Amino acid sequence: MIPINSKPRILFCGDTAISVEFGDKIDPEINARVRRLHALLKEGGHTGISGLNPTYRSLFIQYDPWECSFERLVGIVEQYLPHIGTPMETVSSVKQIPVCYGGELGPDLEQVADLHGLCGDELIRLHCAPVYQVYMIGFTPGFAYLGGLDERLHTPRRKEPRKRVAAGSIGIADRQTGIYPIESPGGWRLIGRTYLKIFDPERERPFFLEAGDLVRFNRIGEEEFEKHYSP
Repeated sequence: MIPINSKPRILFCGDTAISVEFGDKIDPEINARVRRLHALLKEGGHTGISGLNPTYRSLFIQYDPWECSFERLVGIVEQYLPHIGTPMETVSSVKQIPVCYGGELGPDLEQVADLHGLCGDELIRLHCAPVYQVYMIGFTPGFAYLGGLDERLHTPRRKEPRKRVAAGSIGIADRQTGIYPIESPGGWRLIGRTYLKIFDPERERPFFLEAGDLVRFNRIGEEEFEKHYSP
């Protein structure tokens, strides 16, 4: 196990990318260090860096070796490392996600509730209570992995993934909850759906959520969902 405050490991990822690893587990402090390095590199606007992808525990950096050598890139990263412990600016707003829980929109809700000895309403209350943090984006365009799920709702993935999961579906997998941004296969336990478009390529900012965002789920009824829903 990598100690949280140890110097991160810098790993080769082919000829045009490196990975800066801060740890080997899901941890808010580790993720804060990842996001801080991501912000510093993004603000720096260094020539040759072509892509930055923050994950739970590492930052994946793509670069053009014709414009920025591996040695120069490592030097840039190392100059920022003493500053990654600096607190980031507090996120002032929490993005609200309206969710219609259960029924056809959340077909696994009752099963998940039964697994934990809960009624459906109690599960929904527990799921809506926290303010979640977006740890990373991945899997499909705009899929946000959210940390902060109440431990009473930690639930393993389905043994057999579904071939089709509707866009906007809210799922639980192990210690995480998340939102399917597009229709795709998926093995998360589905407990509800939002009418919000989490990914829209026509928008100036296609992703509704980004790493570091704060999120809260709000329960709505089927009538409100149908009123706002647009395929």
